[in-house]
Amino acid sequence: QVQLVESGGGLVQAGGSLRLSCAASENIGSINAMGWYRQAPGKQRGLVATVTSGGSTNYADSVKGRFTIVRDNAKNTVYLQMNSLEPDDTAVYYCNAEKNYRNTRYLYWGQGTQVTVSS
Repeated sequence: QVQLVESGGGLVQAGGSLRLSCAASENIGSINAMGWYRQAPGKQRGLVATVTSGGSTNYADSVKGRFTIVRDNAKNTVYLQMNSLEPDDTAVYYCNAEKNYRNTRYLYWGQGTQVTVSS
């Protein structure tokens, strides 16, 4: 079982930046994909960004050009650098890990970290 611990959330003004960190309990080199999702009040949880073990990245259209996901295998940590933050980015951000083992897909989630962007 992979344990994920997020940090780095907080309150920031519109136009500001934050960096979220997600520390995994095991070598992330064995994890197929890691990513960030977010959930705003009254909305479903949705994709923000993902990165595969091969380094391929995918971003939600709403964050392209503003957010960057980085995978540091040496530190077993995934980062989400968020620039030019907007009030609509306000949400709880969750780290996610996906492992495939014997044709079974396992998903793991962190506890979430709150990001609040004031206008």
